[in-house]
Amino acid sequence: MKKILVLCTGNSCRSQIAEGYLRSFLGEAAQVYSAGIETHGVNPRAIEIMQEDGIDISEHTSNHVDEYAEMKFDLILSVCDHARDQCPYIPGDAIRVHHSFSDPAKVSGDEESVRTAFRSVRNEIKAYCAELSKQVSS
Repeated sequence: MKKILVLCTGNSCRSQIAEGYLRSFLGEAAQVYSAGIETHGVNPRAIEIMQEDGIDISEHTSNHVDEYAEMKFDLILSVCDHARDQCPYIPGDAIRVHHSFSDPAKVSGDEESVRTAFRSVRNEIKAYCAELSKQVSS
């Protein structure tokens, strides 16, 4: 079974969404974790937006990357430039991939504008994770 770590700045939105999709797409083929270089708690809007797509991330926790320092990963996916640039060294031979997604938590405006931003980023992450899952499982 492969082990995958998804990294973001605060382990609040983008990494949580990616973890949810990778778990869904890969099932028993992988153990998927997410972490941040900081911990901000799981964003309630991320939980809501994932529920809309039938994925429950309400039990996810916001974890610091140091919690996984002793684990050996096969793949480390960074989903924002800040995490890629600031992440401490993680030992091992993991394949490292990077794809920067916009941070929907930084969008301001009325509620509908914010929800639209969350849905847009969710859909981008979903499409990316679907393709990545095909590569991981092949």
